[in-house]
Amino acid sequence: MSDAAWILDVDAAGFEREVVERSRERPVVVDFWAAWCGPCRVLKPVLRKLAEEYAGRFVLAFVDVDREQALAGRFGIRGVPTVKIFRDGRVVDEFSGALPESAVREVLDRHVASPRAELLAQVAEARRAGEPARALALLEGAAAEGDDELALLRAELLVELGRLDEARAALEALPRTVREGAEGRALAARIEFASAAAGAPPLEALQARVAEAPDDLEARYLLSARHLQAGRYEEALQELLEITRRDRRFRDEAGPRGMRAVFDLLGGEGELVQRYRRLLSTALY
Repeated sequence: MSDAAWILDVDAAGFEREVVERSRERPVVVDFWAAWCGPCRVLKPVLRKLAEEYAGRFVLAFVDVDREQALAGRFGIRGVPTVKIFRDGRVVDEFSGALPESAVREVLDRHVASPRAELLAQVAEARRAGEPARALALLEGAAAEGDDELALLRAELLVELGRLDEARAALEALPRTVREGAEGRALAARIEFASAAAGAPPLEALQARVAEAPDDLEARYLLSARHLQAGRYEEALQELLEITRRDRRFRDEAGPRGMRAVFDLLGGEGELVQRYRRLLSTALY
C-alpha cells in the first residue's frame, strides 16, 4: 500500500473491491506491470507523479502480472506495461507502453474531471437543492483567480441571496467585454429587476393596481419584476411590452430595455423570445 490512499497495489483477492467497486465513485487507473520490464520502470513514476498531482481524483492501482497471472489472463494482458482505466465497473480506456507524461495526461483528462469541473458540479448540485448559500460558500475564493465565468456565477448567487450591492460590485469588477456581453447584460438585468422586486408591493396588490389604472406604468414595471422573480417570463414580457406601447420613454426606456434584458436571460433564442422580439419591433417601429 502506498502512503497516498489513492495509490495502491492490488491482488486478485482485492481487485473487485479496490478496482471494480471503487470505479463506481471515481476512475481507477490500473497499471499491469512486471519487475523485469524496463518500460514499466519508466511509466510507474509518471503515473505516481500524476496521481499525486490529481490528489485523489482518480485511484492508481498496480498489478504485478507475474504474481497475478489470473488477473493478467482475465484482462487479456499480452504485454507490459498495459494500463486500463475503469469507470462504473468496466474498462473504458487503455494504452500500452511507456507513453510520455503529456500523452498519459491527455488520456487521463478524458475521464478525470478537473478541479474546476468538480467545483461547478458541486455548485450546480447545491443550486438544484435550493441551497444558494452553500453554492456561494463553495465558490468563495475561487472567483478571485481571474475566472470570469466563476465570477459571474458568484454574482448570480449573490442576487439569489438578496445581496444586491455585493452583486453590483462583483459585476462592476468584471472586464468591460464581459459586462457588455450577453451574460453580463443578463446579470445586470437580474440585479435591476431584483432591486425593483425587493421594494415592491405583493403581486396581488400590483395586479389590482394595474386593473384599476392601466396607465400606472410604475405598477406594471414592479409587476414585471415580481413575475421575473418567480420565473414567469412571459407574464413579465407582457407587462414590459405594454409599458413600451403606452410610453417607451418611461423610466429611461424601461419597457424595451427590460424586454431585451429578458431575452438575454432566456439565452436570446426560443419561440417565446422570437415572438416577443417581433412584438417589440412592432411596438417601436
